[in-house]
Amino acid sequence: MEAQKTEIAVGGIVLAAAVGFVLYMGQTAGFGGKSGGYPLTASFRSIEGVTVGTDVRLAGVKIGSVTDISLNPETFRADAEISVIDGVSLPDDSSIVISSEGLLGGNYVELLPGGSPFNLEPGGEIYDTQGSVSLISLLLKFVSGGDE
Repeated sequence: MEAQKTEIAVGGIVLAAAVGFVLYMGQTAGFGGKSGGYPLTASFRSIEGVTVGTDVRLAGVKIGSVTDISLNPETFRADAEISVIDGVSLPDDSSIVISSEGLLGGNYVELLPGGSPFNLEPGGEIYDTQGSVSLISLLLKFVSGGDE
């Protein structure tokens, strides 16, 4: 009888840990309810390494995430929608860049604020964009020794 109580207790602890893990993963992946924020859009030549859920950072601090990526069939560019937390107002001449965390790290989206006195409205578009740079193409350019 004592062994059965121990098995039930251990099973309960394992179940609680599993539920906690699932809740944590849901919040980390951005599935935990409405995060509160406003949408912005940008169009990139290349958005390689960025997916829905990728961090959007300002000065190294996460202030949002990528919420949608689609190909624009007219311009052949990648259109991205990001969500930025409420309370962070960006000048309308801000830039958006695909950055890398290092040689082996992943990519993230970095916002670089401009100097305009006017702010982007919810649903506004960031026009100054810089897409991701392919590490392979940089290495090939370096190895080949120049301008290709």
